[in-house]
Amino acid sequence: MIVAIASGKGGTGKTTVSVNLARTLGTKVQLLDCDVEEPNAHLFLKGKKVKEEIVNIPIPQVDEALCNGCCECGKFCTYNAIVTFGTVPLIFPEMCHGCGGCTLICPTKAITEIGRRIGMVETMESGNITLIGGRLDVGVAMAPPLIREVKKCLQNNLPAILDAPPGTSCPVIAAIRDTDMVLLVTEPTPFGLNDLMLAVDMVRELKIPFGVIVNRMGCGDDRVHDFCKKENIPILLEIPDDRRIAESYSRGILMVDALPEYRSLFQSLILKVNEFEKTRSL
Repeated sequence: MIVAIASGKGGTGKTTVSVNLARTLGTKVQLLDCDVEEPNAHLFLKGKKVKEEIVNIPIPQVDEALCNGCCECGKFCTYNAIVTFGTVPLIFPEMCHGCGGCTLICPTKAITEIGRRIGMVETMESGNITLIGGRLDVGVAMAPPLIREVKKCLQNNLPAILDAPPGTSCPVIAAIRDTDMVLLVTEPTPFGLNDLMLAVDMVRELKIPFGVIVNRMGCGDDRVHDFCKKENIPILLEIPDDRRIAESYSRGILMVDALPEYRSLFQSLILKVNEFEKTRSL
């Protein structure tokens, strides 16, 4: 089963849930850090790096001797990464999504592709957890191609937890697409509710089953709970607003290791997720 941990905003506790859930699972599990612009799951897991791969995307290059300035490539490119005014095309690598359409549309075959580095995929082993994380290079604007490369490392025979980027934009869509279930982490505050509503709309649009996890329970009000009740959204876990959790987090120590009494919370979450999987397979 592939479970994505997402949220409508940053700072709600996605990584906290992801790493503690992976540790509590007890069996071999894949943890994919898809927040490639700011990966941080590795800060909480002690282990050794076993693999590192450079990721490139294909971008066009033009043979001026073959180009007739027909402008077809520029007309085709939705992202304006290649433009022409009856002359040899101008290429803007930072805007290219690597779809390869310009090479296919070119009538004179003047366009070929070369690789452009966008980041790295790193694999680390930590006990029962295989952490696979993407790290976007500085100055690269597009995260989705690297997120897709991270997801290509998924092994179908192992359960997987995906730590998605925050928000509801393209990187999040790339991360949670084709997952079995999404856990939306929020906090009981007006900001938390506002961004939860956006995240709920996103997941419903993608038609992925989901539930809600309320972090820092007790620091706000009941509006998140009222919204979930009204929308018939299950609240699968509530994590108390406990200063000791923040202290262990600041030291890079997992909650379930520093405070064993909280392990039962994540065990109950695992049972609920497994129950959902059984219901879905019937």
